[in-house]
Amino acid sequence: MEGRFEDFAPVEPPIEVLAPPEQRIPLVLASPHSGIAYPPDFLSLSRLDPHRLRRSEDSFVDEIFSAAVELGAPLLRARFPRAYLDANREPFELDPAMFEDELPEYVNSLSPRVQAGLGTIARVVATGEDIYARKLRFADALRRVERLYHPYHRALGQLVQATRERYGYCILLDCHSMPSAADRGHARRSVDIVLGDCHGSSCRHGLVEAAHRFLLARGYSVALNAPYAGGFTTGHYGRPAEGAHALQIELNRALYMNERTLERKAFLAELTRDMADLVATLAALPAGALRP
Repeated sequence: MEGRFEDFAPVEPPIEVLAPPEQRIPLVLASPHSGIAYPPDFLSLSRLDPHRLRRSEDSFVDEIFSAAVELGAPLLRARFPRAYLDANREPFELDPAMFEDELPEYVNSLSPRVQAGLGTIARVVATGEDIYARKLRFADALRRVERLYHPYHRALGQLVQATRERYGYCILLDCHSMPSAADRGHARRSVDIVLGDCHGSSCRHGLVEAAHRFLLARGYSVALNAPYAGGFTTGHYGRPAEGAHALQIELNRALYMNERTLERKAFLAELTRDMADLVATLAALPAGALRP
């Protein structure tokens, strides 16, 4: 049937791992929302133009954190866009109202993220506009999960496990950006960076404190767990008792880009240097405080 997803041009490869010749520090970085490979059939089914779809991207985040590779840490980035599939979700957080057929019982349709329209297959972009002009079928979602979601998390799981085996522990930085309006109601002034540790459960407190102190010393305003405490990735991979520490970091887009035109600002270069120094600071933390 014309316009269906069974004939969509796949995103190949769906992921990319930027890896140093040899891993030298116990960190893994992930950027699940910076992908810009939009399948043509997805664009044809969307009621939004490409520019409005791109408002959901974490633009430039993979670039900002890529300096970590030179320090010896691998960086995983999704090539597919967040509006098409969100890897920072359970595999099947889906809104039944988006589909013309009935969803299986294992689908999580009641999560707050689904209710907000931002499930694994999003209903809306970051500005709240509906993405699709018509309903999908569950087979569409299943195909995306199999071809995009699972390769992403297989790679991430392997990177975390290999790091734990090499160093006895792993620090996973899940790297994101937030719209400048996201912190309204949570602070009296704009917040530059939000650190999320799932309210203390995804990593040791000393790790969050070290990141907090470093960022404050560089002049950034920093919030903890508000409005973002961490998503699926931090909650799923963050197991401090097993030596797996996951910390989500959200950068205010107004720091480094024009949110309307999606153009970079000059400060992006300085922010990139600061994030490299943050990675180096966390890599230098005493291993005894982070091992199981």
